[in-house]
Amino acid sequence: MITYLQGDATEPAGDGPKILCQICNDTGGWGKGFVVAISRRWKAPENAYRDWYQHREENDFALGAVQFVPATDMIEVANMIGQHGTRSKQGEPPIRYEAVRECLRQVGEHAVRRSASLHMPRIGCGLAGGEWSEIEKILGETIPAEVAVTVYDFE
Repeated sequence: MITYLQGDATEPAGDGPKILCQICNDTGGWGKGFVVAISRRWKAPENAYRDWYQHREENDFALGAVQFVPATDMIEVANMIGQHGTRSKQGEPPIRYEAVRECLRQVGEHAVRRSASLHMPRIGCGLAGGEWSEIEKILGETIPAEVAVTVYDFE
């Protein structure tokens, strides 16, 4: 079940371990959208993403991959590669739903292992150009029922 709250996803509500989910592109770009709010709060997620991309020939950086980055003792950021490039001049959305599905499957498994809740804005619906109804459906199909999911709409 998804809980919707008004607020800032970088200040996740509740107790216990938390995973803050965000969709990243596969071109190494970081600097627009929700990543800006993350970088204002913590430096580690951006630094880890840039390093992951820079060394992509030696690691698993690709669509559908997830990088879990500790931000605090209780918060991890999940850098999920679910966007191919950026929006084209023709306006084709860069979201890749199958990659998002694979990312969220991994995040769900990780959340169960850590007894963590998931927190996110409406991922994939800003710069990635996706439809929330599709992301919401994928969340319902990939995240185990015992994992609490909170989606934040920024005020």
